[in-house]
Amino acid sequence: QVQLVDSGGGLVQAGGSLRLSCAASEGTLTSWNVGWFRQAPGKGREFVAAIMWSGGSTNYADSVKGRFTISRDNAKNTVYLRMNNLKPEDTAVYYCNAGTNIWTTDPGRDWGQGTQVTVSS
Repeated sequence: QVQLVDSGGGLVQAGGSLRLSCAASEGTLTSWNVGWFRQAPGKGREFVAAIMWSGGSTNYADSVKGRFTISRDNAKNTVYLRMNNLKPEDTAVYYCNAGTNIWTTDPGRDWGQGTQVTVSS
């Protein structure tokens, strides 16, 4: 089990950038695949991106390919989501997840508390 803390959200204009962070407040992320998911108002939670525990493989939703980059620094026990060229439709609460299957995108058990990203047009 690992406890996750999401941070880095905020309000940004369309075309802008943000970097989200997912850190482990208890336990370690180094042996876990980690994913980012998001939930917009009135919609279900959807997969955004995931990275293998080693950092060797990644997977992205088609809607964010070429704009978002997931990375990790195991020495800092942290996973990042760099979001460039943000669009209003990216507005959502973003959650990190430990144990994501990066190929099926099925989430694992442990979630961060979420961080709000709002993109204005």
